[in-house]
Amino acid sequence: MLIFKIFRADEWAALRKNGATDGAPIDVADGYVHFSTAEQAEETAAKHFVGVDGLFLLAVDSDALGDALEWEPSRGGALFPHLYRQLTMDDVLWAQPLPLVDGVHQFPAGLGDASA
Repeated sequence: MLIFKIFRADEWAALRKNGATDGAPIDVADGYVHFSTAEQAEETAAKHFVGVDGLFLLAVDSDALGDALEWEPSRGGALFPHLYRQLTMDDVLWAQPLPLVDGVHQFPAGLGDASA
């Protein structure tokens, strides 16, 4: 199953440069890297990245993360994937810009089908 991480441009650049990251400041503060499922990603962007341009959407295979990935309740009791180790470039299957158009982040078509 694919899970997704939204990074600001500088966070994505740092991961590419260093090969690994503890994540965004919220990830560092919480002690794990926050991810979203395909169904949760748009709400995550709307809640935590309002009006932020220059974002990137990263896709990761949840199965490849092994025991370091835990599914924990968050918004309304929904289970969210949390990575309890650094995210590495080897974990990233693909990344692409997440453009902001008229105040709404434009997700790839069919993202909700990404778990298939």
